[in-house]
Amino acid sequence: MEKFKAAFMAHAPDAEISKHRCQIETGLYQLIVQLVRNQQEALEAAKKMVLEEGVQSIILCPGFTFKDVAEIQAAVEGKAAICVSHSDPPGSRLTASVMERVGWFRK
Repeated sequence: MEKFKAAFMAHAPDAEISKHRCQIETGLYQLIVQLVRNQQEALEAAKKMVLEEGVQSIILCPGFTFKDVAEIQAAVEGKAAICVSHSDPPGSRLTASVMERVGWFRK
């Protein structure tokens, strides 16, 4: 039976693309979660998931810029929906403060 295949992709400065991936499935739905370190890895992962694995929709974390989103859409050749997760301003501030506290933005 064919399933609806979706993916959620997020940035993590310490991500290892081959290691930080998981999958959840039901009879009708397959969800892949993929962490990437940077935009180059995001482009590679998106192309692979869509063109080789048949993913039909990719949801991106709020950390992706409009330019990043456009590059990912081009990379998948229009063969999947590219959606972006957003937060309201209070939620964004809360998330940013936690990310900063745990060392997310350290070089």
